Parts: sequence; structure tokens; C-alpha cells
Amino acid sequence: MEPSSPDDLILVERDRPGSPVAVVTINRPKSLNSLTRPMMISLAAAFRRLDADESVAAVVLAGRGRSFCSGVDLTAAEEVFKGDVKDPAANPVAQMEMCRKPIIGAVNGFAVTGGFEIVLACDVLVAGRDAKFIDTHAKFGIFPSWGLSQKLSRVIGLNRAREVSLSGMAITAEMAEKWGLVNHIVDNSEVLKKAKEIAEAIARNNQDMVLRYKSVINDGFKLDLGNALAIEKERAHSYYTNMTKEQFANMQKFIQGRSSRPSSKL
Repeated sequence: MEPSSPDDLILVERDRPGSPVAVVTINRPKSLNSLTRPMMISLAAAFRRLDADESVAAVVLAGRGRSFCSGVDLTAAEEVFKGDVKDPAANPVAQMEMCRKPIIGAVNGFAVTGGFEIVLACDVLVAGRDAKFIDTHAKFGIFPSWGLSQKLSRVIGLNRAREVSLSGMAITAEMAEKWGLVNHIVDNSEVLKKAKEIAEAIARNNQDMVLRYKSVINDGFKLDLGNALAIEKERAHSYYTNMTKEQFANMQKFIQGRSSRPSSKL
């Protein structure tokens, strides 16, 4: 039987006790991981908790079965769309965007409409060779409200985004990599493993700087280059002004230690 409780439909797990990587799994495979309103609330709450959990350095988001996420369950369309456009607590994309921790999307199978929008809220994407990204807003008469109409063009280009969204064409994994939508394509069976490897690599770095770096990248991307560079300067000045002599000494000690060891690969 397919799980029925929101707690069973959105799983948050760790591979081992004390692991700095949390894995969030959408667990409704028989329905291609379509999202009911309780699932959306549960998924949003999971990202709020993980953001506040100091033991978590990075988050992997995956879907169980042959679909990453097929979007919102349209059997409850009116309840979902009329209520959740205005409710950030029930909006997983809003909570993902507010999450300070890096989010690595592990995309196997279909990422459709709302699922596509969830993909675009991830910071790094790993896709299986059979992955497909599809926007069906225009097909079903649904107005986008989780960011797809604005984000996709900024990633793959305006003309490509118009064709994808207005025609409903599928972006294959190969196209997604070529267009800069995904970071890596791997065999379907290796998607979760690769996503965890990236998360673990992030977790090995200075966590304060990881959070600051993600923030300045994402905040700057929303602006023109001049204002984005100004934000970087401003935050760098604030960061170094507040560093103590001990922190500078520890930084030098760490760099010296790293330079004496062979380089590691992801």
C-alpha cells in the first residue's frame, strides 16, 4: 500500500547517525509523487526544520520511484491554488528559497510543472539519463506561482524557456545538461549516490562560509551585475571587519595544512 500520512509521504532521513547530510524524499511513487496540500505543508515544514538544524550542512531532495515529482495533485486543485499562493507556510518552494543550506536535487524520471518548479529551487542538480522536465501550466490552464515563468528563462535563455513553457515540450536530461539546467547526468541508479557525494563535499567545507557564499550567489543573481558586485563588496567588508586575529591565524593554519596534503576529488 502507498503511505497515507503526510509524515510517511515526505521522509527526512540520514544515512548514518550524525551525518551532516539530510535526505528529503517525496514518497508517493504510485501517484508519481504528485503533491497533495498536506504533503506540500509537510515538505515546506521539513525545509524550515532543516534550515534551523545546526547539525545539517546540506540537503538532498529526491523522489521515490520512477518520478521525481509530477507536480500538484489536481484532484484538489482549487483548495491548493486558491489558498497556497498566499501562504508561504504551505509553499515548499518558498521555504526552499529561504533555506540557507545548499539543496542538491536528485532527479530521476519526471519533474513536471510544480515538480519542475521545485527543481528550480534547488542549488545543484543531478539528473538520471531518463529524466524529463516538463511545464504543463499552459496545457491545463494553471497560472505559475512557484517561479517557473521567471526562473527558467534566466537559466536556459528566454527563447528556449518560451518554447518549453508555451508548447509543453519535454526537456530531456541531455538537453538539460547542454542548456545548463543540470550539473551532472549519471545512470538512473547512481543519481542519489552522486547527489550525496556533492552534499558530503559541501559539508566538509567551512560551514559559515558555505551559508554566506550560497546567500551572496543567490541574492546577487537576482540583480544586475553592478549591484550584485556591490553586495559582494559590502558583505566581504563586513565579514573581514568582524574577523578576529585568532580567526585569521586559524585560516592561515588551515591553508598551510591543506597545502601540505594531496588534493582530493569530489
